[in-house]
Amino acid sequence: MSSRKEKRSGTGARTAKIILRVIGRFFAILGVTVVLVLILLVGACFLAMHGPSPAFRSQFAMFAYETSALKWLPKLFIGEDAFNQIVAENTMPEAEDGTASNTELIQIADPAEVDENVKPIVIEEINGGTYHGYMMIIQDPSTVFVGTVDQFRQGDGDVVKKFCERYQAIGGVNGGEFVDMGSYSYTACPVGGVITEGRPVYENNNVGKWNLVCLTNDNKLILLKGYSVQQALELGVRDAVHVKHETGPFLIIDGEPLEVPSIDVYGGGKNPRTAIGQRADGAILMCVIDGRQASSLGATFKEMIDIMQDYGAINAACLDGGTSTQMEYNGITVNNPYSPTGPRRCPTAFIIRSTEENTSYDALAIMNGEA
Repeated sequence: MSSRKEKRSGTGARTAKIILRVIGRFFAILGVTVVLVLILLVGACFLAMHGPSPAFRSQFAMFAYETSALKWLPKLFIGEDAFNQIVAENTMPEAEDGTASNTELIQIADPAEVDENVKPIVIEEINGGTYHGYMMIIQDPSTVFVGTVDQFRQGDGDVVKKFCERYQAIGGVNGGEFVDMGSYSYTACPVGGVITEGRPVYENNNVGKWNLVCLTNDNKLILLKGYSVQQALELGVRDAVHVKHETGPFLIIDGEPLEVPSIDVYGGGKNPRTAIGQRADGAILMCVIDGRQASSLGATFKEMIDIMQDYGAINAACLDGGTSTQMEYNGITVNNPYSPTGPRRCPTAFIIRSTEENTSYDALAIMNGEA
């Protein structure tokens, strides 16, 4: 009897040793793999920052600069002074304080005169050399407005799908800047000023010098540089968000593109982008470009200018980009946001009110040849 117990005990001990050896080998292989990946990444970063191509060095530095988590990375290889010089040479120029785009250049078409064959919402695919994305064209600018989370707070915001559900909207894109310090972020807490449907709902302080992307009471997109929320309201603004110049600059003002500072970087690294603009006939343009993926590296600000110009934008600006970039339509996330956990949550979004006209057909089905 005791011998059988000893045999079972010995068998159990051997099984335990085998299991421990397997686990040990697994973690040893995993550890070696992680070390090798880190070595490859460090080597790739070193080559990017010290290789023979100044253009690639600038591209990589600006790509990292526009992220919330990797701003520090280029400094490890070239130092803070050299990094700051690259940023200074390649950041998009700012409009002067007091700039307000000319809404007289927008002449909104009379609905009775619009060709009945023109769909109220059209979605088109965009393909460039290093990027892939989508353009949503909304014929009726009165349906576009700023949606917000239920409460601004130091916490998590919402994805655009959630905004659409809350407002029973048919679609939209992410909106303005929020608190993001790299080590922590409050995606339900905007930066700057926010106006929604004629109501001032947020402002960081009483000074106000914001970069505001706005829609007016007469449904025209206007760009304001250095304005407070109250000043925007006095100009007839009904909806607005603040955009951070470094990651969400103005692109086109009164039909003129902002000058891009460098032929190497074209005003920014290749990253996911969101932009909004308006054509001369009043149609709103919402654009998203995927990035940081093998199928789409992303777009520079110069490329965003070119895209918005190609679609006839008189005024246009980037909104918050990166992991925030997302386009929603009819319950579907149209693009492929760069995030393993899905689109980033945000405090605001430009969304499209559902109407009898724009819900009468499926723009995605038409785009995919399914209708």
